[in-house]
Amino acid sequence: MSKATAKPSAPLDEVMLAMDVVDTLRHQQNLVARELDGVTREQQLIDRLRAVYHQQGIEVPDHILKEGVSALAESRFAYEPPAPGLGTTLARIYVGRKQWGRPLMAGLIALVVLGVGYFGVWQPYQRGQAEQARLELSEGLPAEMDALYQTIYEETKVQQAVTEAEALVERGKAFAAEGDRAGAEDAVARLTALRDQLRLEYVLRVVNREGVQSGFWTFPEINTDATNYYVVVEALDPDGNALTLPILNEENGETEEVAIWGVRVSESVYDSVAADKRDDGIIQSNIMGRKSDGFLDVEYAVPVLGGAVTRW
Repeated sequence: MSKATAKPSAPLDEVMLAMDVVDTLRHQQNLVARELDGVTREQQLIDRLRAVYHQQGIEVPDHILKEGVSALAESRFAYEPPAPGLGTTLARIYVGRKQWGRPLMAGLIALVVLGVGYFGVWQPYQRGQAEQARLELSEGLPAEMDALYQTIYEETKVQQAVTEAEALVERGKAFAAEGDRAGAEDAVARLTALRDQLRLEYVLRVVNREGVQSGFWTFPEINTDATNYYVVVEALDPDGNALTLPILNEENGETEEVAIWGVRVSESVYDSVAADKRDDGIIQSNIMGRKSDGFLDVEYAVPVLGGAVTRW
């Protein structure tokens, strides 16, 4: 359509007046119902509207009143909600995005952080720990066993230590191959204890100080007719420091870490130690034996019967 034939747009104030007329008609339902009764003409409704506005001190041109009546009839300024459907639902969701957008974004960020933390950090860490444990069990612990065996082999002066070490290594590697970590670690601990036992150096001395017995005798529970004699001893390292050692108690079969214990001896040895102490209160021959580097056992200077107690 050309500019010459195009219908000019109505001024904004006239449009507003027409909308006000429609609004007045909607609020004056009695007026509409009475005047639009099927017999009342449009001019009568316009006259009535003019009177309503005149009472309010407003002069509205007839063409505006006519435009408003026509707009009401055509529902031109009436709001009709959109029909339900996917497009309407999506539009309402979009309009309300300020209400749900931030919580949803916070939730999405939290999910991303959790996902990155779980899949990017926790799972790789767990896999790394599992792989490290597998390598330690299959390679690390067996290598540690071999190193301990080599040390024992080089430092021992008795074949017994080598034999014990070989058996421990064989058993420990079998545990490692089976995936038994506790068994493999126990073998390493026993090899370490065997190495440390070889390296120990001390003298076994009869205890001779106030408040501590130097010897005692007992009746064994399994044979009350017999008498067991014990000399109380302690282990001193080359610097004179008392050591705490694991000692097997022959009365209950338990091993305890103690600083003094009783070594079972014959009655003659017991009487000899007692006589030495009665002489002047000092035990002159107080060295019971010596444990040297590279050996497992004490080399006794006096006969012993191979038993010990930790409590009396």
